Amino acid sequence: MVIDLKVCVGCHACTAACKATNGTPPDIYFARVHEREVGVYPNARREFLPVLCNHCEDPPCVPVCPTGASYKREDGIVAVKSDLCIGCRSCATSCPYEHRHYVKPGILETGYFNGELSIYEKAKYSRWDSGTVIKCDFCMDRVDQGLQPACVETCPAEARIFGDLADPESAPSKLLSERESFTLLPDAGTKPSVHYLKA
Repeated sequence: MVIDLKVCVGCHACTAACKATNGTPPDIYFARVHEREVGVYPNARREFLPVLCNHCEDPPCVPVCPTGASYKREDGIVAVKSDLCIGCRSCATSCPYEHRHYVKPGILETGYFNGELSIYEKAKYSRWDSGTVIKCDFCMDRVDQGLQPACVETCPAEARIFGDLADPESAPSKLLSERESFTLLPDAGTKPSVHYLKA
């Protein structure tokens, strides 16, 4: 994925789309947007940095998993098999980006309103298992159908571009060859698959 910081307006549509599509429990967000103010009046402005799992080429979360629940698909997507996860959180500890989320016991029963689950929550929470770790998987069920991840499809500014980074003709590859970019925490040596085009 390539995220164009020149056009991101910090609207959080990606966060909302991800939340609605994945139905994550309270306080678990796979797609977040960090904000900061820079400069001083009259040259002050706001900067936005959308973050999500980096689906690293060399993901440290995979080899530390004692059960094989954390794995990397052939297409590069890093995912979790909930039925194998024992909730030890070794993957969360090893992720330098802090994009692993623990489903606390009881949270799937109380939901957002600390009582009876809504129809939506009942439907969406069935995907998750209490006491396991969950994460962004680039909406791999959508990708497998030839669709874009929800955050990409929803972005009104088209700041997110998704595709095959190994294909030099793909939209993300072309953008990376044309514009200056960076990845987060390059010193971690994980080789992230999420790249940011400089504003």
